[in-house]
Amino acid sequence: EGRVIRRLVCLTERVEDLIAEFDRRVTLGIELDDDASVNDPEDDRMYRSYKKLATWCPSVRKLVHSVVEDSELSCIYSKLNRGADGARANDTTRLKVTVASWLMQDTPPPNPVIHGQSKIGRGFNNDATGRLICPVDYDWSDPVVQQGIRDYHPDYRVTAYSWPTFLYKDERYDPLNPIEGLFKGKLLLKTFKYIFTSPTSAELDDQEQISPAVLSTQGRPSQRRIDGERRTRCDLRFALSSTGSWRIIDDEFNHQEFYDNIVDFLELAATSDVAKEVEDLLLWWNRKVFGRKYASVYRPQRTEQLSVARCSGRR
Repeated sequence: EGRVIRRLVCLTERVEDLIAEFDRRVTLGIELDDDASVNDPEDDRMYRSYKKLATWCPSVRKLVHSVVEDSELSCIYSKLNRGADGARANDTTRLKVTVASWLMQDTPPPNPVIHGQSKIGRGFNNDATGRLICPVDYDWSDPVVQQGIRDYHPDYRVTAYSWPTFLYKDERYDPLNPIEGLFKGKLLLKTFKYIFTSPTSAELDDQEQISPAVLSTQGRPSQRRIDGERRTRCDLRFALSSTGSWRIIDDEFNHQEFYDNIVDFLELAATSDVAKEVEDLLLWWNRKVFGRKYASVYRPQRTEQLSVARCSGRR
């Protein structure tokens, strides 16, 4: 059960810390369903992660409402955390090989060659991977930019406060319309399918045969999309980098901040216009992953507004 945590709940937090935040709110009498909290933003972020944990791990819901000895609690937490970290290790290991294979199918193929079993020669050491993880605020085609990034020049810092190019459709970013194409990158979609549906589905351009039930019997499809997509972005960014083993901070790029920025964009829309953009984005993802014929599952009709309901209301 713990394997779902790194995929759908949070990037790094431990189970006991998420439950501790729930307990703190109960003790202080803080309204548990109030998302407009006056708490510290990090506490609010932790509690939102707890609510996802309770959704995706049914045993946690039972655990917080039962009396359990400390030693037994420690054992349960340890098992869940091991499952969570094990799933991440498995995903990153498989993607290291798979992403290299995808990139080597390009025409012309990357030069130097990207080897599946090694991270050496990736990241900004290779034009193919460097272009994909380059912040959209810089122009990777400019040799000055490439050299500045590789030399760690302060004018070309690579941090989580710039979106990597691979997040955008066709790798195109418009500074006048920065949301256009965001989170619609082709490689990003393939990575999500590879992890959450099947390796075979990742090779298909249009998905018509997979049912939303393939992922889980719990939660809404749109919630599965939003929870899974943000982890996928971190996994792909790591697979493209030259970092040999998973770590939160890669040079100046902080994966936790990257993850949090994605979560905030998807879950804490600043305006109604951005909220509509996010809703449209989730519809795009559902159609790409599940195909058009399952629309009734991930975007149910508002039947109360349709003709049958209107006629019934006039009786």
